[in-house]
Amino acid sequence: MPTFSLLLRPRYRETLASRIGWREEVCPPSLRQAPRSAWQRMWCWLLAPGAWHSSPPVHRLPPVRRAFLDTLADVADPAAGTLADRIGHAHSLRDLWHLRAEVFNVVARSHSQSEAEQRLARLNCHFPTRAPRSGFVPLLS
Repeated sequence: MPTFSLLLRPRYRETLASRIGWREEVCPPSLRQAPRSAWQRMWCWLLAPGAWHSSPPVHRLPPVRRAFLDTLADVADPAAGTLADRIGHAHSLRDLWHLRAEVFNVVARSHSQSEAEQRLARLNCHFPTRAPRSGFVPLLS
């Protein structure tokens, strides 16, 4: 009968995480916009200290919108035109975040899945990330 020891653990390179890759989770941006004026920042600081630091600034929307449209520039599919209209009418970074899956689908149908993954990775750099959850549960004493 084989014996098992808690001291003999598999090395990281032998785990499933190393074979499938360690991915960061891309999170939606905050619904709140960063305050524009010093007066608004002061009120925000008084009412919710530290909350406005995580809010995306208003001036980031046009360049991110352009990046989304550039991703679809060489796709000759009617769905790409409809999606480009939706991207053009997006009111916030959060709206654009929700359109990432559709961008992936349109690019994958037109080119390939690997090309869609590369383009989505370039779009994901505009959004906040966090490390994936470990799956370990803390022990209760």
